[in-house]
Amino acid sequence: MISDNVQIGTAGFGYKDWLGNFYPQFCPPADFLRYYASKFSTVELDVTFYRIPSETMIKKWASSTPEDFTFAVKFPRTVTHEGDISSRLEQAEQFVSVISKLGSRLGPLLLQFPCSFKPESCSTLKAIVDSVPKDIQLAVELRNRSWLSEDLYKWLGNRGIALCLVDHIQMPRLSVKTADFQYIRMIGDHRRLTEDFSFVRLDREDDLQWWRDLVVRFAGERGRIYGYFNNHYSGHAPTTACRFLDLLQAG
Repeated sequence: MISDNVQIGTAGFGYKDWLGNFYPQFCPPADFLRYYASKFSTVELDVTFYRIPSETMIKKWASSTPEDFTFAVKFPRTVTHEGDISSRLEQAEQFVSVISKLGSRLGPLLLQFPCSFKPESCSTLKAIVDSVPKDIQLAVELRNRSWLSEDLYKWLGNRGIALCLVDHIQMPRLSVKTADFQYIRMIGDHRRLTEDFSFVRLDREDDLQWWRDLVVRFAGERGRIYGYFNNHYSGHAPTTACRFLDLLQAG
C-alpha cells in the first residue's frame, strides 16, 4: 500500500459536468466541496488564479473539509502573468496573507507561469520567490523548455522550492526533485478536449503507469507528494484520479 504521504486529487472541484457521474445528480454546488472531501484528501484550487479569495470564502472551504484535508493553491495571475514587478509583489504579499488563514489545511502554493515567461525574466521569478515567507511550501511550474537546466534545479534546491513536474504537451516528462516534497500536475492538451468533462475520452493507462512508477519511487524518500489531475488530461478528472489511486494501491 502506498504511503499516506501521497495525496492525489483534482485541479478544481466546482464542475457541473461532474453531476451524475461524480457528484450525486441533484447535489447543490454549495455541497460540492463537502462531497469531494469525502472521496479525496486534497484539491488544487484553481479559482484563486482569477482572484484573491475573500476571508468568507476561505472559512467556507475550511468548514466544508476535515482537518486533515489539504488545499494546494495557485497564485493569482496578477502575480504570475501580468503587471509590473511592484504590482506583482504587492499582489503576492496580499494573497499569501489571505490564503494563510486556511491554517493547517494549507498545502503548497503554486506559481504557474505562462509559456511566454522565459529565463530572461529570471529576476522577476527570484523577486516573487523572495517575497514568499520561508515557512510556506512553494512549487514553481514553468512551461518554457528553455528554463530547464542544472542551474535552475540547483537554485530551486537551495531554496527548498519544488519544480512542478507536469504531463503537458509543451513540456518533457521530468523526474527531478528539488525540495523535500513533490508537486505533480497532469494537465494534458487544452486544445484536444475543450468541453463536456463528464466522462473519460482519452486512454491514459500507459502514461499513468509511468507516473505511478515515479510516485512510488518518490514515496520511498522523505517528504509528501501532491498530484492533481486536470479535466483536459483525459476528459474526467475524478475518474482518472481514482484510477491513479488504484494503481498506487496495487503496489
